[in-house]
Amino acid sequence: MISRIYKEAYFEASHRLLHYAGKCFRLHGHQWRVEVWMEGQVDETTRILIDYNCIKEVIQAYDHQVILNANDPMVECLSRFQEVIATDGDPTSELLAALIAQQINEACRRQNLDARVIRIRVWESTSCYAECTYEDQ
Repeated sequence: MISRIYKEAYFEASHRLLHYAGKCFRLHGHQWRVEVWMEGQVDETTRILIDYNCIKEVIQAYDHQVILNANDPMVECLSRFQEVIATDGDPTSELLAALIAQQINEACRRQNLDARVIRIRVWESTSCYAECTYEDQ
C-alpha cells in the first residue's frame, strides 16, 4: 500500500551567509522549522512507512549547532571550541532543505525502507521558508 506521511520538527541553530551582502553575513541564529512530506510503500507487517522518530533524529542533528559554508574562515576558528556543521555552499534555507531531504532518504535506504521525501520546507522565520519538491522523481 502506498502512503504519505507528514512530520514537523524544530531545531535551534546559528549560521551566516558568507556570500551575502547584508546583515545575514553576520553570524546569527534562528528557530528553524522543518516540514517533511514522505511517500512510499508501507511495511506489510508494521503498516508503517517510516518511524517519525527517524525523521526527527535527522533534523535534531542540527539542534544547537553552528552551520557554516565549508569555505568560511570561521569554520577553522570555531572548530577549536565546538563542532561546526560545514556545508558545500552557504547554509541557506534552500540548501538545508535539500541537505535534510537527502539525509532522510539515506536513512530510509539504510533501513531498507521504500520511502522517500516528496516535499520539504525549511522555515528560518515565521514568515519565510524554502521548499524543495521531489514528487515527479
